[in-house]
Amino acid sequence: MSTALHELSAQELVAAYREGTLSPVEVTQDVLAHVERWEPHLQATWLLRPEAALDQAHASQARWRNGAPLGPLDGVPATIKENIATRGDPLPAGTAAVDLKPAAADAPPAARLKETGAVIFSKTTMPDYGMLSSGLSSFHTLARNPWDLTRTPGGSSAGAGAAAAAGYGPLHIGTDIGGSLRLPASWCGIFTLKPSLGRIPIDPPYTGRAAGPMTRTVGDAALAMQVLSRPDARDSMNLPPQDIDWAGYDVDADHLRGLRIGLLLDAGCGLAVEPEIRAAVEQAARLFERAGAIVETMQPLMSQAMLDGMDHLWRMRSHVDMQALRPDQRAKVLPYIREWAESAAGFGGEHVFRAFSQFHATRVASVAACARFDYVISPVSPNMPAAAEAASPTGDPMRPLEHIGFTVPYNMSEQPAASINCGYSADDLPIGLQIAGQRFDDLGVLRVARAFELIRESQRPWPEPPPGV
Repeated sequence: MSTALHELSAQELVAAYREGTLSPVEVTQDVLAHVERWEPHLQATWLLRPEAALDQAHASQARWRNGAPLGPLDGVPATIKENIATRGDPLPAGTAAVDLKPAAADAPPAARLKETGAVIFSKTTMPDYGMLSSGLSSFHTLARNPWDLTRTPGGSSAGAGAAAAAGYGPLHIGTDIGGSLRLPASWCGIFTLKPSLGRIPIDPPYTGRAAGPMTRTVGDAALAMQVLSRPDARDSMNLPPQDIDWAGYDVDADHLRGLRIGLLLDAGCGLAVEPEIRAAVEQAARLFERAGAIVETMQPLMSQAMLDGMDHLWRMRSHVDMQALRPDQRAKVLPYIREWAESAAGFGGEHVFRAFSQFHATRVASVAACARFDYVISPVSPNMPAAAEAASPTGDPMRPLEHIGFTVPYNMSEQPAASINCGYSADDLPIGLQIAGQRFDDLGVLRVARAFELIRESQRPWPEPPPGV
């Protein structure tokens, strides 16, 4: 049976365009038809624009026929998370509280995709202010997980994770400040790289905030990094230009031989790791050992005080932001988010200072714990995805971050960290393995992920849209 066009990787598409065996127009048409079948169930997109996508595809087709593609992603269908500005489009940030105004310019990730000729056919949905690991939003329709429509795809890159797993083309760009790339990647069974802070320029920049590719394969993420990592002066945290051979990600399993791998099974805070997730990660560790890596179990690097401190600082930030809203705007914010933010009203100056100090404490602890290892592997999340309608795994706005103990340290320490599928639950839901590297070693993380991609258990077929649509 031939592979449907929407199932092809970005690497396969570009090779076919170069050879003239496929055109961006027929690929885009197939992707749009597939999205039409899935979208009534997933609600992963916002500003879905088929006509504009086909115009882009025709322009790309002409460039390929003239032997003059704009770059390595010319003609590749792509989506962009809603909070990454695209010129002329509003930025609701997932909430009905925002007055919609057109963005004046493309944010760096969007600019890079346009410069390379990617076919941007839609933006993807997110929760209010990106502050939930869920697709629950006061602005967007609820996003769902294609593996089980009763479950959340995760968040805050909710629509992007669902779209990648459902086959809305090969490339989706999301953002991450505490796990917002890796959590949906884990729960949707896809691959993502949260790069080192500043590797992919973003505007506006913020402590720990990163943009990254969400794909089905490590190779497609590496291909996207060729484009997304180009410098942009608008990001005050942008790393200096560096000549990185992103194509060098493609190693074999022998690459793991002799690597020192830390195995982190206890985050030190938050929810306990569910048995199925622990078993899948331990099996992944055994595969690393069989490939010649030296695996050593680590002690927890986080504490509940660190997690609570970050939570309380973010509450105060959101409280200040919401106080600036008109009363009618504030009333439109998702009640869970509003209650969470308003709980900071009584925080004093010393409390906020001590909360803020936990960001640096987390950074120091993460760097120190990882120093003895080349890479650290762990669960991405301690829990399987919650119900689609749930705001968070606990459902409690006073315990909102209990599931990010494995992911958030690497935002604070600026280290690259990936999520790659490492198994499935008894309910056939995917389980993610996190692979973290030393600061700036983004290519190294991709290489370890590629080696694991070759030795992990066989992947199950991607979910298909329900019949009758």
